[in-house]
Amino acid sequence: MMLFGLGNLFYVSILLVNAVAILSEDRFLARIGWGSTPTEPAFGGSRDEAASVKGKLVNLISSVRTLMRIPLIVINTLIIVYALVLG
Repeated sequence: MMLFGLGNLFYVSILLVNAVAILSEDRFLARIGWGSTPTEPAFGGSRDEAASVKGKLVNLISSVRTLMRIPLIVINTLIIVYALVLG
């Protein structure tokens, strides 16, 4: 039985952050209605979309894409070098 160690947990977390970081706002997020462009609310809708769960997830995705771009490049490079050298 394989143990789920800290190294594998680190790989999984890096892969998940990579997955969030490569989501394209134009191609994917806007298509499902998760773009950051403000829309006019329908009858009975609220204008405060930033307080909703969807608004918070959109803000989280955009902040991960903005803040983690350079650190992810460095971390991915280190992981590739580690995998090549130590197998």
